[in-house]
Amino acid sequence: MVDPDFIYTSDQLKQIAEDTLRYARQKGVSGAAVGVSEGNGLSVSVRKGEIETIEKNRDKGIGVTVFIGKKRGNATTSDFSPQSLKQTVDAAYNIASFTSEDAAAGLPDADMLERHPMELSLYYRWPIGTEEAVELARRTEAAAFDTDKRIANSEGASVNVQHSHFILANSEGFAGGYPASSHSFSVAPIAMSGGNMQRDYWYTASRDPDRLKSPEEVGARAARRALARLDARQIGTRKCPVLFEAPVAIGLLNAFVYAVSGGALYRKSSFLVDSLGRQVFPEHIGLLEDAHVKGAMGSAPFDDEGVRTGRRQIVENGRVCGYFLSTYSARKLGMQTTGNAGGSHNLVLSSSLTDAGDDFDAMLKKMGTGLVVTELMGQGINYVTGDYSRGASGFWVENGVIRYPVQEITVAGNLKDMFAHIVAVGADTLIRGAKQSGSILVEEMTVAGV
Repeated sequence: MVDPDFIYTSDQLKQIAEDTLRYARQKGVSGAAVGVSEGNGLSVSVRKGEIETIEKNRDKGIGVTVFIGKKRGNATTSDFSPQSLKQTVDAAYNIASFTSEDAAAGLPDADMLERHPMELSLYYRWPIGTEEAVELARRTEAAAFDTDKRIANSEGASVNVQHSHFILANSEGFAGGYPASSHSFSVAPIAMSGGNMQRDYWYTASRDPDRLKSPEEVGARAARRALARLDARQIGTRKCPVLFEAPVAIGLLNAFVYAVSGGALYRKSSFLVDSLGRQVFPEHIGLLEDAHVKGAMGSAPFDDEGVRTGRRQIVENGRVCGYFLSTYSARKLGMQTTGNAGGSHNLVLSSSLTDAGDDFDAMLKKMGTGLVVTELMGQGINYVTGDYSRGASGFWVENGVIRYPVQEITVAGNLKDMFAHIVAVGADTLIRGAKQSGSILVEEMTVAGV
């Protein structure tokens, strides 16, 4: 047993998966896949030192996919009893019976499956009790309040602990699974000065609780960010360089990933259709995917279909040399799966022009005069055309020095142009989930204000 809080062992989950596949074979399906999972977690939040919420979760579930030739059906249940397993297989079979054939439907090719998955150290148990979690949240919030007397309020602090394990199996003989963990805590302080009020936040997340930042560091950083936004003003409409701070720069990376993912590509709902081999970024830009970084949030020995993962260059010298494809989307495009059913793995954006000393202050100097964006609002991205327009706040910079905070502005452009005109990537790298980037400097965008 991996975790004393789990009800089922990995062997028991595997047996449930095997039983479910046996029921599917008895129905005469041409292929089947089963995912069996169990998880438990704790989440607490406090505000101004008082407990707001305490939540404990314990979840389990089975997902069954069956194929009748090129017809596909899927059903789920949270009941692990033999009768329920049979009913779930029956439900998936009935759905498949009434669906249309799809030439791209089916299990991954057998030679793409990961038969010998490596151990990637993705599970770290955090045996923290409710009282300890509440105290940790209180310490984080208290650190924000202690930073400055102008931190007079808070939207609260939270602590989240999650443990899970699963088995994935299919009728091609694949069976694999592993335990995983995800832990975090955060705080959102409010700074007040006169009639002005500004909010910001910070958090830390890791699979390993020992790698989390201290409550004092998280609280103080969140407080400093909120304080820096006090007395924000609007600016007039103009065109200028824009520096995306690392946390929002990762959002640009998200946009690229979506645009070169299989679903958007085969539906032709992306501005980067047929971009493989094309120059999308300047020559100094690279993007690496590495699914096998031990202990990382975006690591996995195989994807959600059991297909092996690995390390590959997605962008090299500014050219796109890889998409993010599942088995289905790859077949729709006449290509081969890239092991990305379920998403990307540990992406690192880099620039050959980045020096070790290119911290945030150095990036301000590179920009000279322009806008730093620290927060984006709204969903103003048209992925078909690449048009980009988001509400924003941040700081106005002159001669490499922050002059004042700004708010109630909009930054606008087109993602094709923005990607093509990335001037620099900072060494101030930040990891958010499965993606890592420093701040990103774009040569010019439209900033709409008063």
